[in-house]
Amino acid sequence: MTGRLGAFDARRAARGRIRFLTGFLLVSAEAARMDRPDKTMYFLRIALAVAARSTCLRRKFGAVIVKGNTIVGTGYNGTAKGVVNCYEVGCIKDEMGLPQDRAYDLCPAVHAEENAIINSSRTDRIGATLYIAGLDADGNYTVAVPCLRCRRKIINSEIEEVVILDSAGEPLRYNVDGWIAEDTEWYLRELERTRLGE
Repeated sequence: MTGRLGAFDARRAARGRIRFLTGFLLVSAEAARMDRPDKTMYFLRIALAVAARSTCLRRKFGAVIVKGNTIVGTGYNGTAKGVVNCYEVGCIKDEMGLPQDRAYDLCPAVHAEENAIINSSRTDRIGATLYIAGLDADGNYTVAVPCLRCRRKIINSEIEEVVILDSAGEPLRYNVDGWIAEDTEWYLRELERTRLGE
């Protein structure tokens, strides 16, 4: 009798634990739903996680290429493989007092979006979306608009859309076709200026 009662109490206690665990899981799942990001923020947060690998002292960027809700490539800004990096020796642009978005020829870094393109298959990039996010040296969001050099690589990769985080942590979307038009207009304007001797 004591053995049966002991077994009954054990089963009842087990049911109580299951009920407790189930209640805990429901509360946790409910809390998770409240904080669950949409797909855009999901991929931008992954881009921020990728940015943590950056060796840049000024701004850390991460890029994620996504096709059909599947990540097909990632990259972060940092020097080419085997090249000494700023994290180890310092930043020449800091030494020269140069702004962040200029003098790319002095910086040994490969940009995050370039590395994501390099680390992905061409067929996977066609029609894909590129997510880019970054943080400055103080840990604040920094605008991640690709430079002209990277825009051209994105265009040639046939990526359709680029989504970045702005300085407030909000997503901004760019249609790559718009960059094709902008680059064409810029080039024709510069060519005309040159022909006029300006």
